[in-house]
Amino acid sequence: MSMALRLSGVGLVRDDVTILDGVDWEVAPHERWIVLGPNGSGKTTLMRVAGLYLHPSRGEVEVLGERLGRVDVRRLRTRIGFVSAAFAAMLRDGVTAADVVMTAEHAALETWWHTYGEGDRSRAVELLDRMGAGPLADRPFGALSSGERQRVLLARSLWRDPGLVLLDEPTAASTSAPARTS
Repeated sequence: MSMALRLSGVGLVRDDVTILDGVDWEVAPHERWIVLGPNGSGKTTLMRVAGLYLHPSRGEVEVLGERLGRVDVRRLRTRIGFVSAAFAAMLRDGVTAADVVMTAEHAALETWWHTYGEGDRSRAVELLDRMGAGPLADRPFGALSSGERQRVLLARSLWRDPGLVLLDEPTAASTSAPARTS
């Protein structure tokens, strides 16, 4: 059985500071994990490595049976649902909420890199509705509250049937309204 995620001896050094050191972690399909630790302990960095948005300084990363360095990460990212404030920071403020969701089709940050149709927009609005964020579809991502951004990113993470879902503090900025799960 192929693991959903396998990290072997992963380390990350930035500006002579060791952020991750010797991380070994295996996640089997259908397992759910919670990573706990104090602020600054490397949890977000670990999620960025697992989501293929950050390459480690050493070690091996395997996601959904594909090894980092031997796979087109742009293609593999389409199979990963990734929700993180670190990801939100990569998005341009003027991109609409619906566009943020649609870009999951190609694991892109902007819609102008690819062609999208009315069916894609309808699906994006449907996913936003499921998260209780349908009315935000045409609003710029940068104008949304932190909780609204989280809902948009959760909708984005469900665009495809992801083989791996990474939620980095998904409730840190959530609002009190529950998400609908029809």
